[in-house]
Amino acid sequence: MIDLHLHTTASDGRSTPADLVAEAASAGCHTIAVTDHDTVAGLDRAAAAAAELGLAFVPGIEVTAVTDTRDIHILGYYIDASDPALAAFLGEQRAHRRERVVQMGRRLREIGTPIDIDALLAAPADQGRSIGRPAVAMALIAAGHATDVPDAFDRFLSPGRPAFMPRIGPTPREVIMRIHAAGGIASAAHPGKLKRDDIVEAMIAEGLDAVEVYHTDHTVADVVRYQELADTRGLLVTGGSDYHGPNSGRGGLGAVGLPTAAFARLAGHVAGRR
Repeated sequence: MIDLHLHTTASDGRSTPADLVAEAASAGCHTIAVTDHDTVAGLDRAAAAAAELGLAFVPGIEVTAVTDTRDIHILGYYIDASDPALAAFLGEQRAHRRERVVQMGRRLREIGTPIDIDALLAAPADQGRSIGRPAVAMALIAAGHATDVPDAFDRFLSPGRPAFMPRIGPTPREVIMRIHAAGGIASAAHPGKLKRDDIVEAMIAEGLDAVEVYHTDHTVADVVRYQELADTRGLLVTGGSDYHGPNSGRGGLGAVGLPTAAFARLAGHVAGRR
């Protein structure tokens, strides 16, 4: 199994990098990529754990862009995690995330559902930890204001709900350029969830390299549709479970993976550029 979409506690996952790798190995994965949101903080630990267990490891990331007030997730693979320009850019991304969490905390306090914001922000920004709405949802549950994460989003954190705050962020074009500058491959994450193929087409025109065809939330029709898009537009194909840890309700290890031939083309493309 090849799973190129995994998250750790460095962003909104529930498993530490080492635990995630162990879980992936137990699920039958032999090749993985850690793709935390707007941070590379977990990559070194995950790579070390993968080496110990004999798993092939692809350094990755999932960067959030904004267009038409929508969050657009773009996956980056084979990035140079030590690239100074990338580090500075991601630092800005995490700062925006933290300010958004603060604003949501203020809004929740104003409507009578306070949470412990100080606890959410306890990890210093320079440790590279990335936080967002899932962390706020967990805080709402801990405070007794929500029964589970979907309930927290449905009643407080989704667009149009009382504590939702729009994100400030770079355009997809800038994110693609940043990933390329760090030596990476840029892939549109779960386009079937986005449901805006016009945005995907715009990203292709702006240099997008690949599209995530295989994803937990994609239907068979989605897989066929985006494979045809990749074939027609000459894009590479990526895929993975979008696993966020045990009992997270976000994807299952071993259930969705990238076919070997698609991974060979991806890896071969990268090798051909170096």
